[in-house]
Amino acid sequence: MIDVDTFLTTVYVMADDFCKVYGVNHKVKPGRKATLTDSEVIALLVFAQAMPFRSERDFYRYALRHLRSCFPSLPDRAQFNRLSRNVFPTLVAFWQHHVQGLLATQPHSYEIVDTVGLPIRNLKRRGRGWLAGEANIGWSTHLGWFMGFRILFTTTQNGMITSFGFGPASAKDQPLAETLLAARRFPTLGLPGAGSYADLYLMDTGFHGHKLHHHWRLDYDALILCKPNPYDAHAWDKPMRRWFSGLRQIIETTIDKILNWFRLLQLRPHTLRGFHVQVAAKSLAHNIFIGLNLQLGRPPLAFADLLDW
Repeated sequence: MIDVDTFLTTVYVMADDFCKVYGVNHKVKPGRKATLTDSEVIALLVFAQAMPFRSERDFYRYALRHLRSCFPSLPDRAQFNRLSRNVFPTLVAFWQHHVQGLLATQPHSYEIVDTVGLPIRNLKRRGRGWLAGEANIGWSTHLGWFMGFRILFTTTQNGMITSFGFGPASAKDQPLAETLLAARRFPTLGLPGAGSYADLYLMDTGFHGHKLHHHWRLDYDALILCKPNPYDAHAWDKPMRRWFSGLRQIIETTIDKILNWFRLLQLRPHTLRGFHVQVAAKSLAHNIFIGLNLQLGRPPLAFADLLDW
């Protein structure tokens, strides 16, 4: 187990070392200078994802009471939220850097792809809501009809998140995967959450399509192993389906961690940039927890007793 002060210091040092070497320059804005540095904001964003905090407001009450000695210039919550949105490019760059560091020590032969629906507003509420035009109504086998986004994740065999992205709830799995593969093949598209190139991807039935997989192989150099439709002429037998489901089980566990342990399911975002920041912060915290567990010789996803509160 790691005590809270050691964890916070470790994350801050990691973020500060990155910012000193690879920090992303911000546009100079008029007004007072920010009260927190980028590395301090990133450290607080990662720390805010820990399990005892029931919400962002709960975390910030704790920070104001107990973290003043570490962050004497801690601003009010509204200003911290503005700093969080401003630090997004550096946050994603740090996540990418951390992923590459973990991949160097934990080689992998394939990545697993899946999507999940995320409701951000009650479907039956009146009015347009905060993110009208960005979020919309879609269908999920787990949620039914819902109002929100569809998020795509890719993970390695040990559950490390190597990419994240999202579209409106009505978006289908195949277009989201196409965008991911295109962004990895041509990084200039400006989607920093797409991560880096991989040779082999494991996908579920929602990504099925022989012609589509052939197109992805030719245009994006991506080899796809996809579970076929049960009624397809080339449907797998039961042992094959069971073996494939076993390989993909890790992404189901990872998504459950992100939705419930890191409280993504509780988000009710008011801005698209704020939603970006929260998804990136939770993905980064998830990978940092995995890295610490591996250093301590623990199971990668044993998060519950990692921190000694």
